[in-house]
Amino acid sequence: MRAFVQRVLKAEVSVNSEVAGRIDQGLLVLLGIRYDDTETRAAHLARKVLQLRIFEDDGGRMNRSVTDVKGELLIVSQFTLYGDTSRGNRPSYSQAAKAELAEPLYESFVKHCKVAGLHVSTGVFGATMLVSLVNDGPVSLLCETEI
Repeated sequence: MRAFVQRVLKAEVSVNSEVAGRIDQGLLVLLGIRYDDTETRAAHLARKVLQLRIFEDDGGRMNRSVTDVKGELLIVSQFTLYGDTSRGNRPSYSQAAKAELAEPLYESFVKHCKVAGLHVSTGVFGATMLVSLVNDGPVSLLCETEI
């Protein structure tokens, strides 16, 4: 499972010109799910994202998590995070999970994030979405788990 995490001042996702999710300061999480991912991996990666110390403390060091700053989360499914570009010019998505496996794991990841008590918004699984954001820093990280 992969999460491309961006620290944002604000972000929103829309589907068919309608806003599906919107946040202020916090994290935009683009979530990719692999064909062999599990509930255990979803829980582990959610904990990792919630505990990432990428917000500044009073001394200006990145030493606080999104839970510490009471930030918000916008979680968007993105199967293209498992696009393999190692051969040719057309990415292969053979590592990406099929929707019937990916959607329940996406929902599980969201559920694990909501347990932290933060405001959590989402996109629409499987839809074509437009994502806009104001990246803060910029700070962007790729987090992976293969437990």
